[in-house]
Amino acid sequence: MAEDVFKALADPTRRKILDELAERSGQTLFEICARLSMKHQLGLSRQAVSQHLAVLEASGLVESRREGRYKFHDLNTAPLEHIAERWIRRDQPED
Repeated sequence: MAEDVFKALADPTRRKILDELAERSGQTLFEICARLSMKHQLGLSRQAVSQHLAVLEASGLVESRREGRYKFHDLNTAPLEHIAERWIRRDQPED
């Protein structure tokens, strides 16, 4: 699982998508494309953004839900919390 998260985070475009979802969760593909284009000057096709979202979903960092015709994407920080807990032990005293 951690490997998928690190792979997803390795790409700067995917990190920008996560930044956008952290700022405003529950966005559609169209909204994400528009924000990437206007805010980050990234001229990606909807298909390219969709492929990035698929990698983020496979890693667990993004969850999607359907409401009627629309598919909304939300940030899920649980995989990052699991990684942080793996190496940062709160119960051990610091030296």
